[in-house]
Amino acid sequence: QVQVVESGGGLVQAGGSLRLSCAASGSIFAITVMGWYRQAPGAQRELAASITGGGITNYEDYMKGRFTSSGDIPKNTASLQMNSLKPEDTAVYYCNFRVSQANGGRFHDYWGHGTQITVSS
Repeated sequence: QVQVVESGGGLVQAGGSLRLSCAASGSIFAITVMGWYRQAPGAQRELAASITGGGITNYEDYMKGRFTSSGDIPKNTASLQMNSLKPEDTAVYYCNFRVSQANGGRFHDYWGHGTQITVSS
């Protein structure tokens, strides 16, 4: 089994910064993608940013220039640096690891429980 735990959420004023961290543990053979998703009240969960095992990052348009995703595959950790936060960034943020538990095994998505970020105006 694989466990994913996020940390670093909280309350911040508009224009402020937060850094989210995420760690995966358990039976992990390989990680192909580490992603950050968010879900605002009444909205669907959406991708915010991702980073592949090869270090290729992808950001949704509204994240570009403000958020930076990084990851350390050998340590099974990921982080999301968020700057210039806006009230519309208020949401629960989820970490996702796409993991294979064996050589040649299928990849499955594992999710953290989420961390709340509230940006006040």
